[in-house]
Amino acid sequence: MYQFEKVDKKLLGYQIEEELMNYILKEPVNPGEKIPNEFELAEKFGVGRSTIREAVKGLVSKGVLEVRRGSGTYVISHISLEDDPLGFARFKDKYELAIELCEVRLMMEPEIAALAAQYASEEEKKKLKSLCDEVEELYRNGENHLKKDIEFHTYIASCSKNRVVEMLVPIINTAVMTFGKLTHRKLMNETIETHRAVTNAIIAGDSIGARCAMVMHLTYNRQMMSRLMAEHGNETTEMSDE
Repeated sequence: MYQFEKVDKKLLGYQIEEELMNYILKEPVNPGEKIPNEFELAEKFGVGRSTIREAVKGLVSKGVLEVRRGSGTYVISHISLEDDPLGFARFKDKYELAIELCEVRLMMEPEIAALAAQYASEEEKKKLKSLCDEVEELYRNGENHLKKDIEFHTYIASCSKNRVVEMLVPIINTAVMTFGKLTHRKLMNETIETHRAVTNAIIAGDSIGARCAMVMHLTYNRQMMSRLMAEHGNETTEMSDE
């Protein structure tokens, strides 16, 4: 059972918010379940109902709680928007998420690669080649390559010298991780070849080549996810028919 801590009434609502989040995680109160009403929470935390309302409002804004009029306050996620600012954890179907992330990457990464080819320094080009080599080695040795793969794509983004692009890196990172977990190395040869093509084009300062190579890389990913999603849909249909 979660042990409630009495909190000084002078402390601000955000501190109660933090304590309430701890309660939700440690009790635990799972998504879809209701938390105690504000009378009970006020008594347990030793604060006024207005402070509890403020704390609840804070967790509602972070996507953790949902107030349902006439019913109560329910947990909708254990992950706050601060930890998952783009809200990807709320996608129930990871195949659909992966497809949509592929589409977003196709909008972004070819141009990012083109910018990297234009602006990467000689030192950065050497580093990029090293990362490309490391990803390939991990792939061929059957080792977990995802962390290094993410580092490779993140580094291309940093080579673009565009600060806004660097702020969009979490989208790319999530996409690489989601894709890797669902495909289980099914595109090893295609990934190695297109990573190398992107890298060589950036090293050569060839923006058009870098753009085209990245389009090819992401098109392979998109096609694979479409096949996997179709298989996943068939499996779901078969299970529902049993």
